[in-house]
Amino acid sequence: MSNRLALGILFATVFLDSIGFGVILPVMPQLIMDITGEPLSSAAVYGGWLLVLHAAMQFLTAPVMGNLSDRVGRKPVLVMALFAFGLNYLLMGWAPTLTWLFVGRLLAGAVSSTYAVANAFIADLFPAQERVKLFALMGAAFGGGFVLGPALGGFLGEMGPRVPFYATGGLALANASLGFFMLPETLSPENRRSFDWRRANPLGALAHLRRYPLVKGLMLVFFLFYVANLALPSTWSYFTIAQFGWSEREIGFSLSYVGVLMIIFQGLVIRSVLDQFGSTTTIYIGLGGLTICFVGCALAYQSWMVYAFLLIGATQGFVGPAMQGLMSAKIAADAQGELQGMVASVSSLAAVISPLLMTHVFGFFTGRATPVYFPGMVYLVAAALAGLCIVLTGFVLGRELRARKRASGTG
Repeated sequence: MSNRLALGILFATVFLDSIGFGVILPVMPQLIMDITGEPLSSAAVYGGWLLVLHAAMQFLTAPVMGNLSDRVGRKPVLVMALFAFGLNYLLMGWAPTLTWLFVGRLLAGAVSSTYAVANAFIADLFPAQERVKLFALMGAAFGGGFVLGPALGGFLGEMGPRVPFYATGGLALANASLGFFMLPETLSPENRRSFDWRRANPLGALAHLRRYPLVKGLMLVFFLFYVANLALPSTWSYFTIAQFGWSEREIGFSLSYVGVLMIIFQGLVIRSVLDQFGSTTTIYIGLGGLTICFVGCALAYQSWMVYAFLLIGATQGFVGPAMQGLMSAKIAADAQGELQGMVASVSSLAAVISPLLMTHVFGFFTGRATPVYFPGMVYLVAAALAGLCIVLTGFVLGRELRARKRASGTG
């Protein structure tokens, strides 16, 4: 099988997985309210903790999955994760109590490695100079699914809040079958290595970064970037209701708009930007656009304004692929799965912290006890973090440049 055909199958796998993620978003609040009998405000709290549990499990297990893929190969790990996702969605659709919803999210978080393993596939198949664009292509696949998913979820949700979960479960199982029968194994036997628990636990994996100063520094920036970036999905529904009085349909439309932007910017625009400016400047463009987006959304007083600022903020889609490309080029061929596991672990740790931080900021500045009613404060906090990322990126890349100059001067 050619590399391009394998890439097409990976694209389809991530696309279908993203559809499954997006399908449940419009109906999750109603399902929680139906199960608990609680109002929307309480359902939002439960929904936040479901996100935190999923991210916490991903933080703990992502290095295990990444290192396991370095040992047994990419294909079995990816197929197992997709199969477990299917069971998770079926379980959540059936869930008679809130406890079962938490069990489902725990299972999903424990095997949430689809994106990381797909990127490890790419690292196996393609040289370092091609990886950044292909990492971005996987992001575009996710964005494509995120366009279709919420719209499909809204349509299926009219039949009942559980229907999208059953549909998504079937889709994930079909996706697992596609991977099992069509996807080749890309990790050659000579590039496999033994499984080591010291590398497979999140703290051990991060400690392993000491050998790679550039990767260690960029991983810190990557973490802060995700904490900032996750402010949007964590609070967007609540912010737009509080600020503009949006309906569920308007919220769903805005999320699909974000998905379209992900496709355009990560699938098309990033290629031209990388060719013209290189990875380093591309990172700065993405972080700068995200900072402007958050400040603009925070201060917007009419609905159309946020659409304009979301367009600017779509440049954030440059940051992850460009950073992963720089880091991947520094890592040996037999450790690409470990790197992607660490990336997934760091992003999931951010997904634990960000919802808790951002929802509490939003709650404080919209609650009865707030000294100033300001729903947009949460996005000013996110903008400050994005600005800090710009400063830290300059420090990390500047240190790497100085180290290379010293090495060439002494060589």
